[in-house]
Amino acid sequence: MPLPRFAIIVAGGSGTRMGADRPKQFLSLLGEPVLLHTLRRFANPALQVQRIVLVLPADAFTAWQLLCEEHAVQIPHTVVAGGASRWASVHLGLAELAASATEGVVAVHDGVRPLTSFAVINNTYAAAEEHGAAVAAVVPKDSVRGLSQNGSYALDRSRLRLVQTPQCFELQLLQRAYQLPELPTFTDDASVVEDLHPIRLVEGDYRNLKITTPEDLLVAETFLRAAQPTI
Repeated sequence: MPLPRFAIIVAGGSGTRMGADRPKQFLSLLGEPVLLHTLRRFANPALQVQRIVLVLPADAFTAWQLLCEEHAVQIPHTVVAGGASRWASVHLGLAELAASATEGVVAVHDGVRPLTSFAVINNTYAAAEEHGAAVAAVVPKDSVRGLSQNGSYALDRSRLRLVQTPQCFELQLLQRAYQLPELPTFTDDASVVEDLHPIRLVEGDYRNLKITTPEDLLVAETFLRAAQPTI
């Protein structure tokens, strides 16, 4: 039997780099909040995600509730308050999930990645179910250089990957990893888990943008418009 699937969507951004008057996850993307697009991706019935936990800053609860009312959001999800760091926010999301789940595969996803395809999400879940830990990633398009005391040096980009989300893990494995102390070297969930378990890489998608700057929002709008059926 396939393992149950769960998702933790982390949306704690402030929108500072966007220069916006609201958190970037609440910005409008083709008339709907960025976060609603993201939520809808994981609510696809074909994915069979049993529970979605949305982690927001405590002071953003009211704004999200109003947006849900405005856009008549019917997608079942649980909202929990995040922490001072991404690590703390995922930790709190896991605690909420642990109250009702003892086994399964959990995806951790950035709330501001609204274009993640069904294939990337499904393939990452499937790889984690088979291997315990899986992360979506893509090959860098540009040449990459490392820094040294004497300047810089070329790196072989074929041996490098740009990490995306979702990052999927066997639930108990992720819980064990998050029982360890937080370290400054933790940049994502894979870096939290990798001392306990190897990380399997899954082919990501260059369209799986993390919306951070105004330019990202424009690109996301272009991709969404191109995906809409023409009448």
